[in-house]
Amino acid sequence: MRALLVVNPQATSTTAGGRDVLAHALASTVKLDVVETEYRGHAGDVAAQAVVDGYGMVVAHGGDGTVNEVVNGMLRGGLSEDLPMLGVVPGGSANVFAGALGLPRDPVEATYRLLQAIENGTSRRVGLGKVASAGPLSTDNDRWFTFNAGVGWDADVVANVEAQRAKGREASPSLYARTALASYVGQRRHMPSLTVRIPGEEPLTDLRMAFVSNTDPWTYLGGKAIRLNPSTSFDNDLGLFALRNLGLPTVLRYVGHLLVRDGNPKGGNLLRRDDVEYVRVTSREPVNLQVDGDLLGDCTEVEFTSVRGALTVAV
Repeated sequence: MRALLVVNPQATSTTAGGRDVLAHALASTVKLDVVETEYRGHAGDVAAQAVVDGYGMVVAHGGDGTVNEVVNGMLRGGLSEDLPMLGVVPGGSANVFAGALGLPRDPVEATYRLLQAIENGTSRRVGLGKVASAGPLSTDNDRWFTFNAGVGWDADVVANVEAQRAKGREASPSLYARTALASYVGQRRHMPSLTVRIPGEEPLTDLRMAFVSNTDPWTYLGGKAIRLNPSTSFDNDLGLFALRNLGLPTVLRYVGHLLVRDGNPKGGNLLRRDDVEYVRVTSREPVNLQVDGDLLGDCTEVEFTSVRGALTVAV
């Protein structure tokens, strides 16, 4: 089998030595080509070309952003049974997609697991989420996501973390926590008003934020899994977690619950749904939109759609 290894050398825990070990190990099993990404979007470009060139597998070695680019590149020409299999060797700070698949977060252990999957032919089909957005600054109207997406507070956090990283700050749980607090203060000064539409229900108005999950957990804070919709998985449709109120008591209640307990939050200010085919969010004013921790820009309308069994992943 021909395989393409896509490496993001700028990812948090990716090293030249680790890349060489991974490449050497894979080359003993498959006919391997290796590409190191050089610019944003490069992983998607080479993954799209890998589909055209008939590769049997594309392996993403980097963080969740690298995986997202590779997935979007593979699906650039549309869904097909002939798409390459996806392999993942974590190299970022959170590695949510790999964790949700049950893959080791350690690159060496993940490499061994990938080699076993290739040798034994073990894989699984996973569902994905698809985003279509509209707005003054929205730059990508057709984007796939693997584990989460959202508008409002979490997307503001992503935007501010990206700004900090552009200044040379390293992504870390503490950076995300500080940024989340600063973004919350900003939200309190100018809270969005969102309308959410889901199948079979009347529009839900005047919501303050909306998170959409394609799997569980939502993300990791260090080694702690943050579980918004524990019933959501790659085998069913999307989960929704939205808050009607961002007052301090409400936020402290849910943040405390998510940090201390193992998911399943409830409450009068919380709108939570599992296994929905689509979620449509509109806003009177532009709000930030993020997918898989990648900022897409401002939007006033966005629809999240579930696509079951979109991709085959080596496990």
